[in-house]
Amino acid sequence: MSLRKNNILKVAAIIIISLSISLGSFYFFYLSPRYTIPILTYHDFNYREGIAVAPENFERQMHYLKDRRYNVISLDALIKGRKKGDKFARNTVVITMDDGYKDNFTYAYPVLKKYGFPATIFLIANNIGVDENFLNWDEVREMSGNNISFGGHTKSHVYLPSIKNKDVLWDEIFGCKEIIERHVGIHVDYFSYPKGGFTEKIKTLVKKAGYEAACTTNRGHDILDKNDLYELNRISIRNCDNSYSLWAKLSGYYNMFRHVKEGD
Repeated sequence: MSLRKNNILKVAAIIIISLSISLGSFYFFYLSPRYTIPILTYHDFNYREGIAVAPENFERQMHYLKDRRYNVISLDALIKGRKKGDKFARNTVVITMDDGYKDNFTYAYPVLKKYGFPATIFLIANNIGVDENFLNWDEVREMSGNNISFGGHTKSHVYLPSIKNKDVLWDEIFGCKEIIERHVGIHVDYFSYPKGGFTEKIKTLVKKAGYEAACTTNRGHDILDKNDLYELNRISIRNCDNSYSLWAKLSGYYNMFRHVKEGD
């Protein structure tokens, strides 16, 4: 082998080794610590534009999780595991739904039962059993006994940072919990901020109300602060999500590349 060829091979080896070290360092010291278990967010299941997901697309997405053997766990299991410092598999995912629409029962619930997936539905307490577009208490109780848990989403779906009166704020947060627990006979341990809005004062009231954790949208900072369970980032799933975008959202790194909104 000529001296020149030998030198080229040495340079190439050095470059490859350097790139490997750089990529390894990037993964272990920057990327890996920022991994978070994706908490998916759904709302309603119909053909309206916006945040709704068509029933057949929800079925397709749940089949995707089952077919690729994702470890779908409850929000409760995630929170309790994080408190204990448990390590979860990198294919773990949590399913949540906001508001408590009627089609959560008619469309989503049968699909979740079919695949054996748990989910948490955050209820607007004053709408349940009152507005025909929302769940009634019998439906909530049935699901509650079949792998579906329920959390609070305020009494009236008000944007919490807009409330200046502390008593009204407390009633929206704690009153919601009281209503659900009275009607269903369960402990309501988790809360979801409407539109993701919160402040430090609101977080303090959520803790005082007895909630064990709270979910936001992309306003939280739990990517770096794993101990703060009261601003858990979630990822909205849309009707337009295909297998590629769904894979990205399930990667555990999707939130790193989203613009983090301010809490209030």
